[in-house]
Amino acid sequence: MHVVIAQMSHETNTFSPVITDLARFSGSRDKPLEGPAAERVYTGTASCMGGYLQAAAEFAVDVTIPVVAGAQPSGPVEDAAYEYITGKIVAAAQNGCDAMLLDLHGAMVTRSHEDGEGELLRRIRAVAPDIPIAVALDMHANLYPAIVELATIVCGYHTYPHIDMDSTALRGGRLLLKAIAGDCKPTMVWGNAPMLPHVMRQGTDDFPNRELQERVMTMEASGALAVSLFTGFPHADIHNAGLSVVVVTDDDLALAEQWRDELLDQAWADRESFVYTAEPLEDSVARAKSLASDEGPVLLLDHYDNTASGGTMDTTEVLAEILRQRLDDVAVFGFYDPAVVQQMVAAGVGNEVAVSLGGKLPMPALEVQSAPLELRGRVKLLSDGRFPATVAMSRGLTMNMGLAGVLSVGSVDIVVVSRHIEPFDPGCFRALGIEPTSRRFLMLKSRIHYRVGFKPLVRETVECAGVGVCTSDYSQVDFTEVRRPIFPLDGINTRERY
Repeated sequence: MHVVIAQMSHETNTFSPVITDLARFSGSRDKPLEGPAAERVYTGTASCMGGYLQAAAEFAVDVTIPVVAGAQPSGPVEDAAYEYITGKIVAAAQNGCDAMLLDLHGAMVTRSHEDGEGELLRRIRAVAPDIPIAVALDMHANLYPAIVELATIVCGYHTYPHIDMDSTALRGGRLLLKAIAGDCKPTMVWGNAPMLPHVMRQGTDDFPNRELQERVMTMEASGALAVSLFTGFPHADIHNAGLSVVVVTDDDLALAEQWRDELLDQAWADRESFVYTAEPLEDSVARAKSLASDEGPVLLLDHYDNTASGGTMDTTEVLAEILRQRLDDVAVFGFYDPAVVQQMVAAGVGNEVAVSLGGKLPMPALEVQSAPLELRGRVKLLSDGRFPATVAMSRGLTMNMGLAGVLSVGSVDIVVVSRHIEPFDPGCFRALGIEPTSRRFLMLKSRIHYRVGFKPLVRETVECAGVGVCTSDYSQVDFTEVRRPIFPLDGINTRERY
């Protein structure tokens, strides 16, 4: 048996000004990884590609990898990049195979398509109408009908932070290969609810998503082939943004519909608990300062500017408030500012340098813009920015911050990087000579993923509302394309079934 395994993964923030071209999908290479080189990199890793490769090994099938294209969240995908990636995958289908295992995201928006994944599946079906297809999706998928109608199996993550990427793809790959062998007959239904859960309320450590995902896994243990509750990605101003459910049973349509409706009803009943309310930034930083002790670091979370939700990673308001209130012994990760990194390189380790940090990427979607910080500090360290991921998310892969450095401004150490990257692994500090557990304060540009690596290390976490296109205040951005009415943008107490 011959199986094609491919990745096309991007979470699109339609309010983000960060360009999503082919280079963003290529990392430090001239094009996205493919072929045997991709298989070597991803085998045994905590990733969807790693899970699919494990399934292929278990069933002793031959594998072709036409492309592995994943990019950090950012603005709409450029058409040239989309055509390159889809062209590789569609060509592999046209060349012939017995099945496809696709690592998608579910929230890809391109310059020309609201539903990037659905359009890919339409193109595949045009050349291979009957080929079995398994699709692994992120919990933040904004589901459209085409994904369910054109795939054979859809499986979504059960955790946020996403520590089950490999097991999600392994589950989907095994199910598809069993279906091909005639061991099961997947029957799939889906539906959505008119609600946009705030990302800061979607963590599976917390009510209500914790209880929803627990029920999802109970359904799987009770006979469902796969059950997925997608909380959706609200920073995509597209028609179908929001919460949805997919249930796959073994030839039992009535049961699939029953469980789908139960989950949608439960999510809708808990909708108020998916609403996040922020406190003023000055109050948050003052509260963090009051919590300082020698018993472990206090984490200040700059969640309006998270690169893993499409943030620019260069807004300065939280850091400016930390400096204004004179918090001491702070490690900051981090700022995307390649120009400042080059200034630090030119100055050299141990020397002082005056920089204009951050605030360089205009954000047209926001009325309030971020201003650069004029700082003078010492170049403490320079690095190529690579380190191995060791936490449950992305374990086995090499993380790449690009050329990076540490700028020390008094007792505040600021990490400045040349590539967008979210700090979910403490290695982002340790690779630069900073031990996070020894600091009084940490500042991270993250939202929920930080929990996988940093939650065990910090004593308290204080969420700080700065400025950025990952804002948790929906009134700061204009939703013009999302279906209406929708909660909480509109005060609705009843919902239609979709």
